[in-house]
This record gives sequence, C-alpha cells and structure tokens, in this order.
Amino acid sequence: MYFAALLARTEDGWEASDTELDDVETLSDLADLAREAATDGADDTVLVFIEQEDAWFGVVRVDGEEDPRVFVSNAAVAARSSYGAMLTDELLGHDQDDEEDELETLDLDGTEDGYEDATTGAADEPDAVDDPSDAIGSAPAGPLGESAILADLGVSERRLLELDGDALVTIADALGAAEVLEAVR
Repeated sequence: MYFAALLARTEDGWEASDTELDDVETLSDLADLAREAATDGADDTVLVFIEQEDAWFGVVRVDGEEDPRVFVSNAAVAARSSYGAMLTDELLGHDQDDEEDELETLDLDGTEDGYEDATTGAADEPDAVDDPSDAIGSAPAGPLGESAILADLGVSERRLLELDGDALVTIADALGAAEVLEAVR
C-alpha cells in the first residue's frame, strides 16, 4: 500500500494534497505533476512524498523548472516496487528500455531462476552474483540519492538518514507542515 502526497510551499506556508500516481511512469511525469501543484508561481518548491508501508520512503523535490532532486531511504527495498523502481532506476542511471532490450536478447526457456527443466527434471539454479551491483536493476541496500535534499528547509542530512518508521510525519513536522500532511493522510 502506497501513500503519496504533494507539499507545495506558498507565501502562507505549506499546502498539502494527496495524489494518485497511476499515470506516473517516469520521474519526469512526477516532476510535471509536482509543478502543476505549485500555487504561487513557477519558482515554488514542491515536495513529493512517497511511502510504502514503512518499508521505504522517497522524497522528490522540484524547485521551479530545475531538475528534480531525489532521496530514497532504502534503495534495495524500494527497487522491488513500481514507484520505488522508478526513483532508484533514475538515480542509478538505468534506462527501462535498455533493460527490456537486454531481456529480449536472452534465450529464456523457462529453466532460469530455479524452474524445473522439463527435459531433465532437474532444477536449474541461478548463478550467484558476487557483486550485487552487477545484477540488472540492482540497487544498494540503504539510502540513495541526495541526502541533503531538505537541509535548507530544516531537515539536516544526518537527520534524514536516521529516519525510519513514520518518516514522512517527522519530515512534515520539521517543515511545519504536519497538520496539512495529516489532513490528506
């Protein structure tokens, strides 16, 4: 179960809105969604919070037309979910089209990843990967991205790296936006 919300900084403080990510397929789509939430002008700061059942959280920061900045609390866990994979792939420089092309060139006969080989009756075990970064789509365990993403807003890099559990509420509280975030939760 995902929770996603937008926090837009205005002259009067933060405004929150929950958001559906059904039509979001790329970080660029997410940045466009954030820019649409800007209320006072094109240079507003908008934060996108994404959380999956306290397993991981992500923060995407969009400042006007600048490139989005991203932080993911646990990349390895996030990479196993669709929205987390979108963020981690972007951070790791993976291109979804490249991965699909790689998979198409493989001769997949149903015996990979421990499936039983119909001709021999034996299970074909997958090869071990000595270096997890060698695997397609792999992401490191732990935080990934720009950990100083919220430093100028009152959440230090160190504090962000220490967060777990209900991290988004802690971040919103530090921003002075806990009440508006809770209203959309």
